[in-house]
Amino acid sequence: MTIAPTRLPAAERRRALVEAALRVFIARSYRGATTAEIAREAAVSEPILYRHFPSKRELYLACVDHAWFGLRELWERAIEEHPDEPLAAMGRCYLDLKERKILLAELWIQGVTEASEDGGIERHLRGHLHEVHGFVAETIRAAQGRGAIPAERDAEAEAWVFVAMGLLATVGRRLGDLLSHDDFARIRAARLQWMTGQ
Repeated sequence: MTIAPTRLPAAERRRALVEAALRVFIARSYRGATTAEIAREAAVSEPILYRHFPSKRELYLACVDHAWFGLRELWERAIEEHPDEPLAAMGRCYLDLKERKILLAELWIQGVTEASEDGGIERHLRGHLHEVHGFVAETIRAAQGRGAIPAERDAEAEAWVFVAMGLLATVGRRLGDLLSHDDFARIRAARLQWMTGQ
């Protein structure tokens, strides 16, 4: 007697598919991943995958959003726990995400390489990066209001630098020995010293 697989509610199934796709995109790349691989990773058929996501692009964009929501939750918790050093606390979250192998900046790099040929990815990433930047800029402004960051620092510009640090860390990781852990730690420490004025 065979037992039919458990049917998950639609929201749970979508989440499971996105998490499986994230693992495949991080391991392979947007271009290198296939929907067949993603379906196998999720233990579903391709028709089930396409029932929830009409294209690989839509699934990739859902992965970007899912990774951002996860990172934002970690950042919010880190800021709450360390209100006097929010950027340092947010930076340390990168290490937690690296251990879980879900790196938002990795998805950004994949998306940027596709954006020149895919206007949908370009538009989504543009809006998404503005949202991430806005979160970081607001965090900097709030820290300035508490006196944790000098008021003369340009929150908008510094937020872009913070986002760029995530990209730099990912590029360094992808290229192996470009930046050692110590190199990146020194860069991060120098930026934090500048930001806090200490």
